Amino acid sequence: MSRQLIVDVHTHVYPPSYMALLRARKTVPYIHDPAEGADPRLIILSSDDDPATPPDERGRPVDASYSDINVKLDFMKKHDIDCSVISLANPWLDFVPKDEAQEWAERINNDLESTCADVNSEKDKSLFAFGALPLSAPSSIVVAEIKRLRTLPHIRGVIMGTSGLGKGLDDPDLDAIWGALEETQLLLFLHPHYGLPSEAFGGPEVIARYGHVLPLALGFPLETTIAVTRMLLSGVFDRFERLQVLLAHSGGTLPFLAGRIESCVLHERKFVANGGDTPGPKRGVWDVLKTNIFLDAVVYGSAGLQAAVAAGSHDRLMFGTDHPFFPPLHDEDEKWPSVTTNYKAIDSCFGEKDSESIGMVLGGNANRILKLGFD
Repeated sequence: MSRQLIVDVHTHVYPPSYMALLRARKTVPYIHDPAEGADPRLIILSSDDDPATPPDERGRPVDASYSDINVKLDFMKKHDIDCSVISLANPWLDFVPKDEAQEWAERINNDLESTCADVNSEKDKSLFAFGALPLSAPSSIVVAEIKRLRTLPHIRGVIMGTSGLGKGLDDPDLDAIWGALEETQLLLFLHPHYGLPSEAFGGPEVIARYGHVLPLALGFPLETTIAVTRMLLSGVFDRFERLQVLLAHSGGTLPFLAGRIESCVLHERKFVANGGDTPGPKRGVWDVLKTNIFLDAVVYGSAGLQAAVAAGSHDRLMFGTDHPFFPPLHDEDEKWPSVTTNYKAIDSCFGEKDSESIGMVLGGNANRILKLGFD
């Protein structure tokens, strides 16, 4: 792969203020500090907090890569990444009490902005960020924070989970937020967190037996697919035609299932178009995929990436790593397989001769879409 601009749009960081917030908690999400000499444990999924599991073994170990921006920069250098668009990882601020949400959102977003400003210079634009939203607060506060974020020089969008205000993304109360995002033209980075009920995988015992494989490999992609489909069915993309959404993990299973979703919509008798009494969507899945939705390239294989390209186009796909999750398990000096696998998938998907498309996915698209300012 020839050297081209590489921009990582899916890379997380927990600022020190957020780490302190998690350390002060005793219920999910929280950080458990084990015996001296061991890394803290991050417990962010309900399945991680099994009382039968000793506290020192719950969740996942959290080292400096989660919060130290210098570790992030070293990771970027090791993997030839020129620029990262950092974002708070799940579960964001969804759990914060409503009377504290505004304060924490401002604090976290100011931390992200100052981190980018401290690292960047006129000639070196290494970091930008997606802001976090105070979704447990009244929607007027969320809208105000979106408009404030638009004024911060290094913020290029917002990150959000699939529960919205707690009722899913087809909740009519989200319209004010969709409107603010459309007005400011801030990109919405939609990321899963809640997964599927443990019963979908056989119950807590089955999940415990196989670790994070089932909820992460299957639960997260299906969560994203369901959330976006609910947006479509409720007419969000009809009412907000200029809303721009970046879907994590190449859109979950949406690219592969788009045709099936479209067919079911066209045949659904409950919708007004077929004589029913439910409005139903006016725009089709394929139209939305090619107009409102961008996908990251965090899919770890050429088959999934080909589906993503077919669903949208190569100029709507952006490289990502999901750092600091999925680190190497053995040699600390080796490159991360979660990153090199995505590089290989991009090469395999387009072929060595299509260097232009490869360059667009690696960095050109992000530079254009997020207005990063690289020549």
